[in-house]
Amino acid sequence: MTHDAHFRQLVAAALDQPEPHRLLFVFAAAELSGDATPAERERFLAGQGGALAPVMCVDKAPGDLSDFAMLADESRRAGPPWSLMFAAGLAGRNGRPPEQAEIDQALQMMVETVRDGGFGRFAAYDAEGAAVTFE
Repeated sequence: MTHDAHFRQLVAAALDQPEPHRLLFVFAAAELSGDATPAERERFLAGQGGALAPVMCVDKAPGDLSDFAMLADESRRAGPPWSLMFAAGLAGRNGRPPEQAEIDQALQMMVETVRDGGFGRFAAYDAEGAAVTFE
């Protein structure tokens, strides 16, 4: 099974829907709060802990995504470094994809949800494309 098999399943599921979909992505990086304790700072420097902060977002038509690597490469050229990517689908209606205003509103909601730590309802992927689960 390929490293990005879950991502490919997400894209395939979006393509298989009766209404046209857009896939929404929020890229996030770990950051350390200014009032972190020395122990929290030490854990963060060891690659653990911190808070997730959204650094950019984008929407894509499922048919425009060949694989995770393509999206990851594009995101690295377009914006700051990130460690996790969250994904969700947005359905259109009456055979038409969602309107741009709906997409923008849904992306803003995703950004706020990630910022607030409520990201468990989105598909999540690490920087190599492996699916991430939160307990």
